[in-house]
Amino acid sequence: MEQVTLHDDFGPIHTVAGLDVAWEPTGQTGWAAAAVLRLSDLSLVEVAVAPAPAAFPYVPGLLALRELPAMRAALERLQQPPDLLLCDGHGYAHPRRFGLACHLGVATGLPTIGVAKSRLVGEHGPLGEERGAWQPLRDGGEVIGAAVRTQAGVKPVYVSTGHRVGLTSCVELVLRCAPRYRLPEPLRQAHQAATSACRRATATGSTA
Repeated sequence: MEQVTLHDDFGPIHTVAGLDVAWEPTGQTGWAAAAVLRLSDLSLVEVAVAPAPAAFPYVPGLLALRELPAMRAALERLQQPPDLLLCDGHGYAHPRRFGLACHLGVATGLPTIGVAKSRLVGEHGPLGEERGAWQPLRDGGEVIGAAVRTQAGVKPVYVSTGHRVGLTSCVELVLRCAPRYRLPEPLRQAHQAATSACRRATATGSTA
């Protein structure tokens, strides 16, 4: 999509927000969390959680229509906008080259990286077992993202540009944010916050 900037177009990055959504059992209400960490030491700055009704049913490849409103609601509850977003989902590595991370980046104007736990499209070569190994993810002869080994011997994550971050920088920043676990720390903490909020709401019947 012509709206997506696929090269580096960002200034100094001091804070990184991870964004994730957890869904209550009926799938009608999602709880999105934005966890903001300092890039320098990955210490937690703030967490914001917001509920949002499902705007669209779950359809593979159309995750943005379902989760984007909830993620934006969580971002709006932050005291300060972060310098970079890590989105639990694909960016350019999408059949339409415009996944959830691209929607989020274009909608907010913020530099955004898509980090997905499974591959949606494309192929890549053999990946070394060591931390930091990565291979370009190609589809139809085009490099659309990267398979990245964030920890030795664990499954890779699939990284791609959401908006305003070139692929090499995407890989470097994701690795910098993932010193101990498979998932980058901002996304790991966002997942924990969203899941906890969803469980509490389900237990109490709350929607706010």
